[in-house]
Amino acid sequence: MSYKILKTEINTGVAIVTISRPEAMNALNTAFFDEMNSLLNEFESNNEIKVMVLTGDGKAFVAGADIAEMVGKTSDEGQAFSKYGQETFDRVESMSFPVIAAINGFALGGGCELAMSCDFRIASSKAKFGQPEVNLGLIPGYAGTQRMARLIGKADAMYLLLTADMISADEALRLKLVQKVFAPEDLMVEVMKIANNIASKGPLAVRKVKEVTRKGLNTDFVEGSDLEAKHFGTLFGEGSEGKEGMTAFLEKRKPNW
Repeated sequence: MSYKILKTEINTGVAIVTISRPEAMNALNTAFFDEMNSLLNEFESNNEIKVMVLTGDGKAFVAGADIAEMVGKTSDEGQAFSKYGQETFDRVESMSFPVIAAINGFALGGGCELAMSCDFRIASSKAKFGQPEVNLGLIPGYAGTQRMARLIGKADAMYLLLTADMISADEALRLKLVQKVFAPEDLMVEVMKIANNIASKGPLAVRKVKEVTRKGLNTDFVEGSDLEAKHFGTLFGEGSEGKEGMTAFLEKRKPNW
């Protein structure tokens, strides 16, 4: 598929995906969701990719959903648009490799929801976050009510969802909505350091950490621990990644993944 909104670059196992509709502050429309799903199909079958970084072009990560597209929708069409976004962001969350949000600017509405579907978030000090939907007589449509409460707790999520307050990167860091904040000029350099660090680890182990953690959050502690033990065991045995990693450690050399 030819991409008009998404720009991609792959270097040493790290795929950088830039959302580029700067004239619309990278607002999310149907064309974006079509392109993102096609791109995820390509990336899921690309064994070269170990980490994906998602960022925005211009002043925004994503400033929200495209109001100009939404305003004419019927109730059924609005629900379908919500489900399409939810399904797309669920795919981002469930990709086998880690997905990092590099939040360069405004992450509002659907942009904040997209960021929350990533495994973790690194922000520019100039980034702004918020769910302003109630200002428009709407609610978040891409599972923002669900992810935000799970990430930062019910009370803080309810405050942000109900007041539609826009918060700074430092406040997002305090709430643990983001994990690191850097100066704008340092953002991508620092994000790439993190991404390359992860890409240097055992690739199967990294994927299993994501899978076990994600699935474990949707079950109880005992079942999650059993799942962990099962996957832990798969990394042993002759020729396994775990065996190579442990042997390399004992031999004081870098592992050959």
